[in-house]
Amino acid sequence: MTEPTGTIDVLVVDDDFMVARVHRTFVERVPSFRVVGTAHTGEQAIKAVDELRPDLVLLDLYLPDVFGLDVIPRLRTAGHDCDVLVISAAREADAVRDAVRHGVVDYLLKPFDYEDLQPRLERYATRRGRLLTTVVRGQADVDRALAGAFAPAAGNALPKGMSVETADLIERALRDADGTLSATEAATATGVSRVSARRYLEYFHDTGHADVALRYGSAGRPERRYSWRA
Repeated sequence: MTEPTGTIDVLVVDDDFMVARVHRTFVERVPSFRVVGTAHTGEQAIKAVDELRPDLVLLDLYLPDVFGLDVIPRLRTAGHDCDVLVISAAREADAVRDAVRHGVVDYLLKPFDYEDLQPRLERYATRRGRLLTTVVRGQADVDRALAGAFAPAAGNALPKGMSVETADLIERALRDADGTLSATEAATATGVSRVSARRYLEYFHDTGHADVALRYGSAGRPERRYSWRA
């Protein structure tokens, strides 16, 4: 494992070569993270961990040879203590529960883009550094080490700089939409700027009130489409 103040080495595991390449690009845009390799099957992932000793594995679940979660106990049996962040289209509650039981540090649904992955990696880096450097003298030290999980803060208070009025506007636009909305469409419907609309849409997504899907066009970045979660 790397030192807490150093680079975090990452192995990207995905059966799709192009998706793995995109995820690699996302990871390497986050400061302090470095992709040391990619794998496209469970067996390749186990071999890569043996050879590369990554700190973090971005693990797809739908691999061609084994189910992704079955890779984790094999890594532990082999003595590897790398962390695992699941990246998968698997939305079944059983898959999520099993991932938690296997001790994954986060679970990110496909499709996603850089703005989805970045904050999760940053939170992981913060918590990892806290765990590696903490000195336990009592329960308070344990509580501090385990604080700052990977979900947005609980409670109804909006983040600084966001207003209840604008949040209500964006929420109504999402609820009234016939299908999904882009940030541009939400801005047009509510009269706020596209940047503001995107910020509120991402807030609703982060707090579990909205779903997001990526629409791929013929060129350029995929468009993020939002829908209110009933």
